[in-house]
Amino acid sequence: MHILIVDNEPDICEVIAATLNLHWHDCKVSTAHDGEEAIEQFYQQNPDLIILDICMPRLNGLEVLEHIRRISDVPVIILSVRGEEIDKVRGLEMGADDYVTKPFGHLELLARVHAVMRRTDMIAPTAKAPSFQLGDFAINYARREVSIAGRVVELTPTEYNLLYHLVRNAGRVMTHASLLTRVWGKEYAAEIDYLKVYIRRLREKLEPNPHNPWYILTERGIGYKFRAASPSSLPATRAAHERPIHVKD
Repeated sequence: MHILIVDNEPDICEVIAATLNLHWHDCKVSTAHDGEEAIEQFYQQNPDLIILDICMPRLNGLEVLEHIRRISDVPVIILSVRGEEIDKVRGLEMGADDYVTKPFGHLELLARVHAVMRRTDMIAPTAKAPSFQLGDFAINYARREVSIAGRVVELTPTEYNLLYHLVRNAGRVMTHASLLTRVWGKEYAAEIDYLKVYIRRLREKLEPNPHNPWYILTERGIGYKFRAASPSSLPATRAAHERPIHVKD
């Protein structure tokens, strides 16, 4: 595994690198100390995961993240001294996979790295039924392929696994804690912001009108459910709200 650490404080980079190397002896670690160097290292090193500080010179972490997300779904963990909910949500909406607030414990960071890599590598088990279809929506479990009106929708591993659990329980409400535990891990059971951001991302990619969702329904204060299949089900608003599907975050 190759991890790129980006922080304008060399001491922090050294401590994180030492922690990672102590835990994973075969882990390769690269470092960068500003935003432009981070992008250069990203292109040169092709890392498996990026640990990215927000407050940096030349380009800040969110600008770096925005650039990377145009071309890659490489997992990114954001580091920031700003622990406000709005900052966390903004980072997640821009495509970060996790958000760690400074100061943090080394064991916490290792756990977050483990969790992100687990989600990235996770392959949802093939369901007994080979596929599921509801209106324009279809999912082929064996191929891990999701389509709307015959057009394939590109999903990140985390997006697919969240959708998988919703569809496999179509018609049943999945609580916030249940979805967070199944997709992110038990240590994320209270991180409702993560779930809200990814539900919003799925709706942007799947729904004819994300502001009036038809497939992924909200049970306020409880969780979410995917609409149950029924004969000739079809969103009535599909034609009125037809739009291109975004294929990358």
